[in-house]
Amino acid sequence: MNSETPAALESDAVEAAQAAGRLLKQRFEEKGPLRVEAKGLHDFVTQVDLDAESVIVTYLRERYPHHAVMSEEASPEAERAGHRWIVDPLDGTTNFIHGVPTFGVSIAVEDREGLLASAIHHPLRGETFHAHRGGGARLNGAPIACSRPADPDESLIATGFPFRELSRLDRYLVAFEAFVRCTAGMRRAGAACIDLAYTACGRYDGFWEIGLSRWDIAAGVLLVREAGGTVTDVVGGDSSLETGDIVAAGAEFHPALLDVTRDAFG
Repeated sequence: MNSETPAALESDAVEAAQAAGRLLKQRFEEKGPLRVEAKGLHDFVTQVDLDAESVIVTYLRERYPHHAVMSEEASPEAERAGHRWIVDPLDGTTNFIHGVPTFGVSIAVEDREGLLASAIHHPLRGETFHAHRGGGARLNGAPIACSRPADPDESLIATGFPFRELSRLDRYLVAFEAFVRCTAGMRRAGAACIDLAYTACGRYDGFWEIGLSRWDIAAGVLLVREAGGTVTDVVGGDSSLETGDIVAAGAEFHPALLDVTRDAFG
C-alpha cells in the first residue's frame, strides 16, 4: 500500500496531473478534429477531457483503490469515504476547443478534516503548482506566496463570467463594475484553476467568481491557503467548496475584495 502522508499524496497528485498534462499538450499541438458535446449552456466536454480523466483516474485507482474519486466527467457525485480525490482533467475546455493556450489539470485530495494535498498543472508552460496541508505551497518545487499589494488601486485581480449562474448576473455585474473602478485591472482567462494558482504565486492579487464546481476550485483553494492567503465565499463564509462562490487573496488584501462582493451579494 502506498504511503498516505500528506507529502506522498501531494507527490502523487503532481504525477497524475503531469501525466494528464502530457496528453493534453500533445492533443493541443496536434490540432486534430475534436468531438465536442454540450453538457449544458456554454458548458462543453470533448474526447480529450475524457481521455485525460482516464489517465488520472487509472493512476489514482492503481495506487489508492480504497479511495473515492470525484471527477467532473465520470463520477461527479462520488461520496467521500475517508479520502476522496477531486479531479478536473481539463479546466478551460472552451479555451482548448478554440486553440486558446490557457487551460490546466486540477487534482486535490481531501480527508475528513478537509483538503489535504493538491496539484495544478499548466501543460503548455510546464508549470506545476502543488501543496499539502501544513506544508506550504510551491511552483515546480520552489516556495510561493500570495502577493501583498499596498493599495487596491494598484492590484490586478481575476474573475470568471458566471455562465452557469445567469440568474445572478445582475449582482455579479454590480461587483464587476465596483472592481473595475477600484483596481488597476481585472482578467478573465477562462480556467479557474489557473486563476487560483496565479493568485497563490502572486501573479494575481486576488480572484473571485460565483457558481463554480468543487473540482474547479478544490486544488486552488488549498494552494492559496498554503501560500498564506485567505479563501471564503462571497459573503465571508466558509461555503466555497459547496456553493462554488469564492473570494481568494492574500490575507491582508482579502478584506478589500470581500467588502465589494459582500455589498453585491449580501
